Amino acid sequence: MGKILGIDLGTTNSCMAVIEAGTPKVIPNAEGNRTTPSVVAFTKEGQMIVGEPAKRQSISNPEGTVISIKRKMGTKEKVRIGNKEYTPEEISAFILQKMKRDAENYLGETIKEAVITVPAYFNNSQREATKAAGEIAGLEVKRIINEPTASCLAYGLDKIKEDQTILVYDLGGGTFDVSILDVGEGVFEVVSTSGDTHLGGDDWDKKIMDYLIEEFKKETGVDISKDKMALQRLKDASEKAKIELSSVMQTEINLPYITADSSGPKHLVKTLTRTKFEALTEDLLKRTEEPITQALKDAKLEPENIDKILLVGGATRMPAVRELVRRYFAKDPRKDINPDECVAMGAAIQGGVLGGEVRDILLLDVTPLSLGVETKGALFTRVIDRNTTIPCEKSKIFTTAEDYQTSVDINILQGERPLAKDNHSLGRFTLSGIPPAPMGIPQIEVTFKIDANGIMHVTAKDLATKKDASITISGSATLKEEEIEKMKKEAEKFAKEDEKLKELIETRNKADHIIHVTERTIKDLGDKVTEEEKERINKAKEKLKGVLSSENIQEINSAIEELNNEVYKVSSRLYQAKSEEKKEEENKGEEDKKDQK
Repeated sequence: MGKILGIDLGTTNSCMAVIEAGTPKVIPNAEGNRTTPSVVAFTKEGQMIVGEPAKRQSISNPEGTVISIKRKMGTKEKVRIGNKEYTPEEISAFILQKMKRDAENYLGETIKEAVITVPAYFNNSQREATKAAGEIAGLEVKRIINEPTASCLAYGLDKIKEDQTILVYDLGGGTFDVSILDVGEGVFEVVSTSGDTHLGGDDWDKKIMDYLIEEFKKETGVDISKDKMALQRLKDASEKAKIELSSVMQTEINLPYITADSSGPKHLVKTLTRTKFEALTEDLLKRTEEPITQALKDAKLEPENIDKILLVGGATRMPAVRELVRRYFAKDPRKDINPDECVAMGAAIQGGVLGGEVRDILLLDVTPLSLGVETKGALFTRVIDRNTTIPCEKSKIFTTAEDYQTSVDINILQGERPLAKDNHSLGRFTLSGIPPAPMGIPQIEVTFKIDANGIMHVTAKDLATKKDASITISGSATLKEEEIEKMKKEAEKFAKEDEKLKELIETRNKADHIIHVTERTIKDLGDKVTEEEKERINKAKEKLKGVLSSENIQEINSAIEELNNEVYKVSSRLYQAKSEEKKEEENKGEEDKKDQK
């Protein structure tokens, strides 16, 4: 019997998975990506393209591109491309055909059957239309299941014995859905649903685009809002910036030769901080609260009645979204499964049940101790927590600790203590060839991957150059059972002492960073800072340097505050001077106008 393909047919992106060795596995598409844009395009030459290539030309070829077709499923509305009309089922079928073809090429076998997911609020005609799309694509649709149910399956909630109330917060690329389910003993009942069918991650991208267009116009006087090619580049850069700001505090958007005028080519270079991004998109975030309130009201529940919150959809990676959910329910949401992929994984599990591949769930091995790397100040930073089920794969983004550092030494550690020296080193390797840059700018992604045999592969990759280095650690390098127990007991015994030492190191790191930033700021401001101000700042800076080796956290914090206050005084004066200068210019302008009259 062939494999049953689990498909999340999304508004903006789609994803597919199958069951392999009893567990769901996401299948990459022909381009090597784990999700496929739900975009179909027809070129001027009449060629049909689907997925990433179609998305890349969507702004430069709007007349020939179809996006968000899911919104039209179950309606009689047709899409006209040139002289031909297409039903929503046909357009969706083109997306499903690509996914079927890519899965077949990847697996090396024919795929004939599928389980496809739909939003819980889809009515019968919308469900039938989805099934018809699958059949047009050459798939026998074994089951249509609700997306929130699929999410619960992916999170393993079919195994819970006692009844629980689950809220699924699904913020995708183009739609937002909230579903409340009663789950118990493998039975899923959708109690209420709410949402906003015109709110998603794309709206966050649009806010960045609008901001960049406005800022570029202010700086150059050139309006690029009508330039299709420039907009396509802006759209791609905005999405990339949004994704990056989920893991870093600021990102640079750099688009050389974005346009040109009589004076020559123009380049767009803008630094966007996470704070600014969250300020730009505050109203969008606020819009997700109302559907939550409505779903709770319809289910006659209060926030405290929710046992678990599941995050679904790539946009839920944004820290502001996670913080809103945590604040609203006064508890942390589950985020241990890739939000882009959990619906497809749940569909694959349902397919596995129908195909007889998923029966009793096996108790898999777990990591006995936390795994991580040594970071600045000889601290141990966890990447994989203790008792994580294997096989598993987790990544974290790190950066350089010094200016113009061109290599990083990765020390892999196993243990539970906050300091690197108190944990067991499993191995070391070096990633070199990092382009020289100020500290904190390079992004080094460290990935820990443990296979079913307990063999660990650790990779470090410079996200700018794509250069990487890796090491493989087999069971022989890990600890014996009695050593593991000893380390657990030591971690408990020294917990308070370790925490105090960790706080001291983190405070020293903070002080070191502030000294570095202050020196750079004063250098950049040049003669705008008076000699007297420089003297006061240098005095406070030297005082902070002097207490860096102190064991007294309060003393270091006091010196940090003193230096910050001196820098703040200069910043305040410069801002005030700039404000007065602007006011004078405005007053002069008004007087000139009066004189002309």
